[in-house]
Amino acid sequence: LLSLVAEFCCGFFVILILGNFWFLAVLYLLWLYLDWGTPCAGGRRSQWVRSWTVWKYFREYFPIHLIKTSELNPNHNYLLGFHPHGVLVAGAFGNFCTDPPFKNLFPGLTPYLHIMPIWFGCPFFREYVMSAGMVSASKESVSHVLNNKGGGHASVIVIGGAEESLNAHPGSLTLNILKRKGFIKMALKHGAHLVPVFSFGENELFKQVANPKGSWLRNVQEKLQKIMGFALPLFHARGVFQYSFGLIPYRQPIHTVVGSPIPVKQNLNPTTEEIDQLHALYLQKLKKLFEEHKSNYGIPAHKSLIFE
Repeated sequence: LLSLVAEFCCGFFVILILGNFWFLAVLYLLWLYLDWGTPCAGGRRSQWVRSWTVWKYFREYFPIHLIKTSELNPNHNYLLGFHPHGVLVAGAFGNFCTDPPFKNLFPGLTPYLHIMPIWFGCPFFREYVMSAGMVSASKESVSHVLNNKGGGHASVIVIGGAEESLNAHPGSLTLNILKRKGFIKMALKHGAHLVPVFSFGENELFKQVANPKGSWLRNVQEKLQKIMGFALPLFHARGVFQYSFGLIPYRQPIHTVVGSPIPVKQNLNPTTEEIDQLHALYLQKLKKLFEEHKSNYGIPAHKSLIFE
């Protein structure tokens, strides 16, 4: 979805350059140069954009629900690990980039959804994603959010990243997380409490072409992902007036469950052992969160998360 909107914005920019409005394109390029660092400095959110009525209908389409399991004290900063990525990341967008779901449940906290830096190089599109509360996923950006002295900031990171979207098949419970420890190090360096978040239903929105590991398709997708920075899952769902084929996601409920915080004491120079220890604790809490809530959202009792 992001790539489709980005392509439209880039196409509009090309039209400006080739048409009679090239001077507007030049002015925008100047603005882009002067504003280049904003996505790493907290972005530029707009309450007006986040409150558009269209987002209410977007959340109701699936529908998307945000479930609170514990209080999050606004005097602290938090790093929320979002799982799984899915194809659309609808739960992350619907709950953290639109109002009022998060604001109502966690008053005093401001969520920042971190996305790949490449999106902020797209003309016009960058302005939109920043207005919705999205910022860069760079270390500099995460540090800026978590450095808020008075607390009240929540970095939301989709831990599995683009690579995990290639596992986004209906029923899949595989998370790319065993080698992803950068978010743990950031939490330690800033003393940000860790919060596991699991979005039930995220992988049910699309059907993806079979791409088991080792297949030629998966190999091509993984090579492209390393080159471009984002993955290209081959997916389909329903159409506007029929349900057999199209790119509109299926109407499947999404329940994004926010777990209890894991207290983290600031450690400016954490050792590998300390990072591994906190990472293991995070995996334990994430698995516990999933097991406690899976029966509420149609997951069979014998199924569990797979970490790889």
